[in-house]
Amino acid sequence: MNAAADKLAGYAEQLQSLAADDRLRRLSPRSGLDFSSNDYLGLAQAPRMKRAIAAAMEAGTPVGAGGSRLLRGNCEEHERLEAAAARFFGADSALFFGSGYVANFAVLTTLPQADDLLVLDALVHASTHEGARAGRAEICQFKHNDPQSAEDAILAWRRDGGVGRPWIAVESLYSMDGDLAPLDDLIAIAARHDAFLLIDEAHATGVHGEQGRGLASGFEGRDNIVVVHTCGKALGAAGALVTASRVLRDTLVNRCRPFIFATAPSPLMAVAVLEALTILQDEPQRLQQLSRLVAFSHGEIARRFGATWSSSQIIPYIVGDNAPAMQLASALQARGFDIRGIRPPTVPAGTARLRLSLTLNVDEAAVVSLLDALAEETGAGQRWRSAS
Repeated sequence: MNAAADKLAGYAEQLQSLAADDRLRRLSPRSGLDFSSNDYLGLAQAPRMKRAIAAAMEAGTPVGAGGSRLLRGNCEEHERLEAAAARFFGADSALFFGSGYVANFAVLTTLPQADDLLVLDALVHASTHEGARAGRAEICQFKHNDPQSAEDAILAWRRDGGVGRPWIAVESLYSMDGDLAPLDDLIAIAARHDAFLLIDEAHATGVHGEQGRGLASGFEGRDNIVVVHTCGKALGAAGALVTASRVLRDTLVNRCRPFIFATAPSPLMAVAVLEALTILQDEPQRLQQLSRLVAFSHGEIARRFGATWSSSQIIPYIVGDNAPAMQLASALQARGFDIRGIRPPTVPAGTARLRLSLTLNVDEAAVVSLLDALAEETGAGQRWRSAS
């Protein structure tokens, strides 16, 4: 083996190991009816979004910011978006980041301090786990959607001498299971223990709450609430908005390395996100149409398969082992449906699944066709099982 091949041998072995466990990932093109994207409101291709970008370019908005926000990269488009987002979500302030992953990582590596405790729901997004590991605070996990488990973790930390402030980190709507966080209970726990609550609204922004303000909309504006609103899903663009108190926003501007040392997001993306927020207010029929499609789909699943478990636009079909999950995904893809298999480590071992995503890029007829195909591919006796 030559020197170059020897250097790559370890990586090749890792890839072979993934392939043997049916976990080797490959990039594949878009094809078929959209049951896999997060473009829930169909805004990514909306004419208004395209016109807003075209008008901004015609008016001289640059494609790239040209530097970090603390240098010349701070554009009026960023500031207009942040002011509008704070008003829309009912928060004191907002700060725009390049992606939801970066936003979660940025918050957790900056705001929790060395004496603090990070209490993570076991199923929070990878970006939250990565940010927690890279940060300074002590970390523990609590059982998924179990508020008592979260409170027990805080109490145990205090008994062991914990002197800082607890931070509880959750998603409001979990991306692989389609279930909702018990936000009321978690808010109460945060109040009892003088804790902060970080809420990742990635899959709820634009889809839930009045005019798509999210599941945390009733809590925004409180000093101990920090919310991440991802802009690359229902808002049809890219980036993420962190909404928080002015003091926490200013702390991020001054102390957050992913903000200070990164080129600012494209001003054109700020224009697109602002247009998306405007569309949410101008076109409530989009959210209404999606709500009807979600209700119809879950009704059809209950009628055909005798089970309902998720009331959201995210519908998990648990297969179990990796190979059968990928085979089923391939079979449905061959029949014209863009559905992807989800395997560990994205989901726990033994819960490989199809993640069916409902968007305005499909209609009720497409849902019926998909469920017909699924029933045929799995057999009449196959049951849908809850992800929980």
